[in-house]
Amino acid sequence: MDLLIQKIIKEENISFEEVIAHIDVNYVFTPVAFKNGNQMNQIGENNGSCKIFSFALLHELNKEQTLKLFGKFYYDVLAKPEEQDHQNIRNFIKFGWDGVKFEKQALSLK
Repeated sequence: MDLLIQKIIKEENISFEEVIAHIDVNYVFTPVAFKNGNQMNQIGENNGSCKIFSFALLHELNKEQTLKLFGKFYYDVLAKPEEQDHQNIRNFIKFGWDGVKFEKQALSLK
């Protein structure tokens, strides 16, 4: 089993940087447009979110597991719910997987 997935299942803290590094080492990333709630992300826009949501979909992670992949950015959103930053995280909290739609698959194993 993927070491990162094991950490997620064990509910260990994971940093955003660790997740992105893992994805970059193990997957081929193709930037794609995707919708997240009421936000449309164009090709090449918010690639970090694109990678994380794509990885989470591939591994069938639930909403909470997926949010934890954003590391400190997720906890920033929780600490400041009235702010307007990190819209992909805020929209995912609100809409969950029902709100995420990709034009095509962004990740494939190397």
